[in-house]
Amino acid sequence: MTPSPGFRVRLVDWREASGTLSAIRTTVFVGEQGVPPEIEIDGRDPGCAHVVAESDSGEAVGTGRLMPDGRIGRMAVLAAWRGRGVGAAMLEALVAEARRRGFRETYLHAQAHAKDFYARHGFVVEGEEYLEAGIPHVLMRAPT
Repeated sequence: MTPSPGFRVRLVDWREASGTLSAIRTTVFVGEQGVPPEIEIDGRDPGCAHVVAESDSGEAVGTGRLMPDGRIGRMAVLAAWRGRGVGAAMLEALVAEARRRGFRETYLHAQAHAKDFYARHGFVVEGEEYLEAGIPHVLMRAPT
């Protein structure tokens, strides 16, 4: 993937990176946002493509996944790394992987507070806001 200042994003295999990816997601979703662990751990990860963002020193600072149906999800960046382009780089990598796999579009369930972030990357809100894991979300789609 394209190097960015202070970090890089790369595709990883779930079997090799599950501990690292799960730790980031647990910190962000379970620890910060109060998502129940049984919702966060959905059993779908082995069938997904995953990215990890790593600092120049090798610390894992973010992750996201692409599901077999073109849904992007589990986008999580550690608090100290937010606002530095990590999320954007991961999203670009996941969309590129979707394109490589032949998807014509991707979609995601964006937390409502993040919809402007996704809109800046070409995603468009579809439908009304709803609750998922007790957090307001919106469905968004974008062509690949």
